[in-house]
Amino acid sequence: MSNSQTKYILAIDHGTGGPKSAIVSTEGEILEWAFKEVPLYVQKGGAAEQDPDDWWNAILKTSKQVIDSGIVSVDDIIGICNTSQWSGTVAVDKDGNHLMNSIIWMDTRGSKYIEKFHKSLIQVSGYSLFKILKWIKRTGGGPSKNGKDTIAHILWIKNELPDIYNKTYKFLEPQDFINLKLTGKFATSTVSVHLHWITDIRDINNIKYSKKLIKGLKIAPEKFPEIKSSIDILGTLKNDVAEELGLNRSVKVIVGAPDVPSASVGSGAVNNYETHIYAGTSDWVSCPVPYKKTDIFHNIASVPSAIPGKYIIANEQEIAGGALTFLRDKILYHKDELLKEEAVPDVYKIFDKIVEHIPAGSNNLIFTPWLIGERAPVDDYTVRGGLYNLSLEMSREHIIRAVFEGIAYNIRWLFISIEQFIKKWKIKENPNIKKQDFIIPELNIIGGGAQSNVWCQIFADVLNRNIKQVSNPIQANARGAAFIASVGLGYLRWNEIQRCCEISKIFKPNPDNREIYDKLFKEYLNIYKIMRKTYKRLNK
Repeated sequence: MSNSQTKYILAIDHGTGGPKSAIVSTEGEILEWAFKEVPLYVQKGGAAEQDPDDWWNAILKTSKQVIDSGIVSVDDIIGICNTSQWSGTVAVDKDGNHLMNSIIWMDTRGSKYIEKFHKSLIQVSGYSLFKILKWIKRTGGGPSKNGKDTIAHILWIKNELPDIYNKTYKFLEPQDFINLKLTGKFATSTVSVHLHWITDIRDINNIKYSKKLIKGLKIAPEKFPEIKSSIDILGTLKNDVAEELGLNRSVKVIVGAPDVPSASVGSGAVNNYETHIYAGTSDWVSCPVPYKKTDIFHNIASVPSAIPGKYIIANEQEIAGGALTFLRDKILYHKDELLKEEAVPDVYKIFDKIVEHIPAGSNNLIFTPWLIGERAPVDDYTVRGGLYNLSLEMSREHIIRAVFEGIAYNIRWLFISIEQFIKKWKIKENPNIKKQDFIIPELNIIGGGAQSNVWCQIFADVLNRNIKQVSNPIQANARGAAFIASVGLGYLRWNEIQRCCEISKIFKPNPDNREIYDKLFKEYLNIYKIMRKTYKRLNK
């Protein structure tokens, strides 16, 4: 049982695979958690949707499960904070009812409207020079060609589903929709609204909608909700929700932030330039930075942090652990008419054991994890995954290890640009840095993939950096949400978070694997250079 003097947060980590609800102390100790998977609906043509009712029902179920466990008294649960998948769109009416499935971050159907928007005589990397400069000046980025930003979803709805657009009272991020279900209040945060690319972030302490940018997109400004800070108290629980969960009606709901900024807080890497890798369904490499900057060529930008008054580096790669799920569900354990229904084992632990026994480099087999396009360091929605150099002497064991390594190559590709992004700032602030020193010598790792010791070692070897495995890494998002709530409720300060995050193990690069991984990484980059035009012809 818990210490009766300690207070707790119900932290909801609402990811693409489904929500995890957790009981977390105000100092980040996770006592109990539960997960429920939700369906993902993907169709040819770039459609990727989820049913918001599935989200909400799963959240209620997992939340009741951890509350009913009795691990803490309900009187000691003083706040709720949700962190959701980012860059999704839920169209709701005035009563808060969703009008269609949520279009999620994987969806590319809006790309044609973004390409139309950027069409001009003078372009840079496919973007209208004058428009993108106007956007970067205010937001640090702009609507990307891949169509996966929230604003692209809204443009698609406006053009393809005008009846839905006209009936929409507010367009909400998944983060904001869950908060609406909890409190009945329509609002967004300075963080969750950012991937609409319609907020002016030049003054990080006074983020607001840009009337000019909204007008340029020809979207009704009243369809966007009020902006609040991530640590603001949105309100108390709705009576019916409090009753269903068995919580006190006085429990406060904190606005919170989406997955990337919450994970940044939950990783413990909260000081400038302290970097973390998230390896979940997707992946990213991120760190707090003191200034606003954009690298348009590699789809990297400074965006508002969950810590008010700060920026973090934002980027995302579409597939990490999702490739392992694909391998499990679509290749090794695919259910079709030829196979009987059988329970799928916990294959991830089996994968780890297999990978441990295959030499580094997988016999020169290379896997590219671009199963649904890519965002960073290239913005290319037509690129696709593949296995290269497959031969008869190989087995599924080589393929499995190649998948682990291919994701690490992809992260290294991004990591190179991240180091370059912060290099001038860090050297200026640390004049003792020498040429041979690494700009980022170590990275914390979180997410479901960080539970795999063999994968952590592969990351260390491929990146040639120390990898610090955060304790209980799969709960970093929930821990981050709890920290945000704790600060908002006055139980914690931002500078106290690092001491609340334990490192369970440090993985150091194995010098014996340096040569093979450097060689294969070069070939990995060559594969993209050679194949990108083919992918464009096949998937345009």
